[in-house]
Amino acid sequence: SISVLDPIGADPWGEGVTARRIEAALRRIGARPVTVNINSPGGDFFEGLAIYTLLREHAATVTVNILGIAASAASVIAMAGDEVRIARAGFLMIHNTWIMAAGDRHALAEVCEWLAPFDATAVDIYAARTGIERGGIAAMLDRETWIGGQAALDQGFADSFLPADAVDLAGNDKETATMRAERKLDLLCARAGLPNAASRALKRDLKGGMPGAAPTGTPGAADLTRGLEELLAQAKTL
Repeated sequence: SISVLDPIGADPWGEGVTARRIEAALRRIGARPVTVNINSPGGDFFEGLAIYTLLREHAATVTVNILGIAASAASVIAMAGDEVRIARAGFLMIHNTWIMAAGDRHALAEVCEWLAPFDATAVDIYAARTGIERGGIAAMLDRETWIGGQAALDQGFADSFLPADAVDLAGNDKETATMRAERKLDLLCARAGLPNAASRALKRDLKGGMPGAAPTGTPGAADLTRGLEELLAQAKTL
């Protein structure tokens, strides 16, 4: 496991989470699954991007656990997980990149133009994870958005709660579990580059012909989850 429990980037005292440190940890771990535990206020955006890339390039599965907060550059790192889990009391915070600047209006206008590509990169990363269209993500960055545990699941920033916070999927939680399974299907389709129409067609197939579905034609969450990968693979061949 790797702990990201400090600001991102080195500070004057030699502390902080750096790409150099993460690269060394991954080299020691080798081609084995890794768990990244995050509780960080963020920091250096470029260090965050480098760490994100190192984790995405890791040869084995990367599981991210958001223990408390993954803010700013730390939220970018969190998006690198093959599976992202968040505490029910956890938070993500996303916003546009910012710097300290000084100068006349011309110099400040140049700074605005200079920052634009960095914000666009952040939009791409969050959109790739969530399946939310880029304009929606950009609006969230513009207003600085705090995303709690349940909202992170609903919007696709996270895949599940941490095990201790997982909801019992039996009884009265069945409808909620089914909705989450359908949301997972939407995310899988988005990550595979399939259009929304393909996702809707897959859900119709699940509800109409999934073995073990209820007599009404509405499957339980387990039925939906079991059929996701198989139907997605079929859709890719269409």
